[in-house]
Amino acid sequence: MATAVHPDRKALARIGATVRERLSLQPLARRLPEERAEIYAIDNFLPAGTCARLIALIDAVATPSSLVEQDLWPDYRTSYSGDIDAGALCVRRLERKLSALTGIAATWGEAAQGQRYTCGQFFHEHCDWFDTDASYWRQERRCGGQRSWTAMVYLNAVDEGGTTDFTRVALSIPPRTGTLLLWNNAQPDGTPNPWTMHAARPVLRGVKYVVTKWFRTRLWQ
Repeated sequence: MATAVHPDRKALARIGATVRERLSLQPLARRLPEERAEIYAIDNFLPAGTCARLIALIDAVATPSSLVEQDLWPDYRTSYSGDIDAGALCVRRLERKLSALTGIAATWGEAAQGQRYTCGQFFHEHCDWFDTDASYWRQERRCGGQRSWTAMVYLNAVDEGGTTDFTRVALSIPPRTGTLLLWNNAQPDGTPNPWTMHAARPVLRGVKYVVTKWFRTRLWQ
């Protein structure tokens, strides 16, 4: 992966500094105990009623999840997912709330995506960072550039399993209704942060729902 020279490196460093400062002023935002990666959590970020409405939107659009290089990684991601209705009031409110928290315009973020994991489903270790040496990067660069921050909200508790594990720093976060996880995909200098590699562990009992918004370095289109 190209890191020494990166077209979005300065922008990522700038965005990282802005979000970091804003989060330092948020008493409910707690940084998880890992110096090598900027990972934050906010409990009760969304109320249960909003979570229930988002779950219904996910069920309306969910299809088997895919990867940008699906042919190279068969059976690596077994969940169901889909972009949820951007016009729904609960989605608009979620995006406004995330933008108010981070200072990143909602228009710099991809469409909010819902994910559903039934018993046994998972997503193996991966990063949200785009590989700028890969063939798909030319298109991603045109439509918004590199992913800066990831915002993911758990929409329900899971009976057993379904943790989000940051696999290289030994952090494991269980799903709790309405909890937001927010992390910087870059290091402070704007280069990729390998310590943000993460995995959705298999659901052992129950069903897991999350909604994710990936922010880019500029207008997403």
